[in-house]
Amino acid sequence: MQAGPRQITTPFRPIPLEVPEGMAANEFFNSTENLNDLIHNNGLLENPEGLLLYRKALGHSNEFDTSIIYNTSRSILNPLGRPVRRTQVPDHVKRDWNRMNQIIIEYMLQKFPDPAEHIVLAGEASLDATWPLTSPGVPSIRMLHNHFIVFDKNALIAADLADPANPNLTDGGQHSLFQSYMHDVYRVFLSELDLEILKPVNSNESMFELTGYPQGLPSWKIQGGAEALKNIRFWEEYDEILKGFIDFYRAFFSQVSSRNSPVPKDSYFPDQIESILLFNNDFMGAAKKVREQCIHDPKYSNSIRWQPAFKQLIYRNDQGDLIVTISQNSIGNAITELLGVVVKRTADAEAYEKYEPALIERLLEVRNRLVEADLGQGIATQYWQA
Repeated sequence: MQAGPRQITTPFRPIPLEVPEGMAANEFFNSTENLNDLIHNNGLLENPEGLLLYRKALGHSNEFDTSIIYNTSRSILNPLGRPVRRTQVPDHVKRDWNRMNQIIIEYMLQKFPDPAEHIVLAGEASLDATWPLTSPGVPSIRMLHNHFIVFDKNALIAADLADPANPNLTDGGQHSLFQSYMHDVYRVFLSELDLEILKPVNSNESMFELTGYPQGLPSWKIQGGAEALKNIRFWEEYDEILKGFIDFYRAFFSQVSSRNSPVPKDSYFPDQIESILLFNNDFMGAAKKVREQCIHDPKYSNSIRWQPAFKQLIYRNDQGDLIVTISQNSIGNAITELLGVVVKRTADAEAYEKYEPALIERLLEVRNRLVEADLGQGIATQYWQA
């Protein structure tokens, strides 16, 4: 069996919404105007904190696929003022957010217990409008949401190999700016984080044999497995990794933008930035290379995401351990591609309906667990009762 990224085809039911004239489809489906459809046709559960669990209408997988969005569309009308990452979520909301994550991940692991048969993942990606505003795919929704997905490994084995040059697969390994120029200093900087539950692992433990992904990314094993997710200390450490990533990203692109910039304001780890990053020749030399290319290549400069853009995942590896990883986010890529899974969505109601009963049954089962834990109230749609 040849190792390499896989491309699978996932059918979905065509969404009965008309995209307004002058809007791209992705702009409309990422817009707050689409949230009413999301709630009324696909909503599963919501709570007073504004957290909404819903079925993915344009799903990655029909085995199990759901998301939670922090729906601030009515409470924060300024899209640029909405929380778009875990570090910006109020503490009382984050408590429920973490508990919901723990319960859904536990359900997936119990329902799909064999790592040889299924890939289980949960994670989130930056929704900042960090692309150039004229680029296609700029997210307008700007509301934090995450993904809970299960893939059938047999389906992946049978799937076609994806093109490794696909731009959506190029945010890790030799393609990543971080990995190409700053691999060592990046790992040294992240090694300074105060972690007890999360233990650094090498690529042999984090990489799937089937896909060969993730590629070259810093990864940590969750010591204690699923039980550790019930410990608030784990979620604090999960946030520490994100804070470390954000500091590294901001410090680097501050140097790219303006030579010899100071430590960025409001950094989480200013002392480490000063002592590790700003005194590292590889780090500063890489910033010089990128800065000079920006000056001479307007197309390259326009493609850069100047603000922190990330994907952060919890997933089960081939050995059955839970792994955490974080990656620089490239333009347009889905969170599944970090693990080497490219999803081609096709509008095919008949094919989708073959999977729908089992999928909805699982989604309602996990919803019941959330309701029992006082994490929200069920939503009724034409497909299920409240």
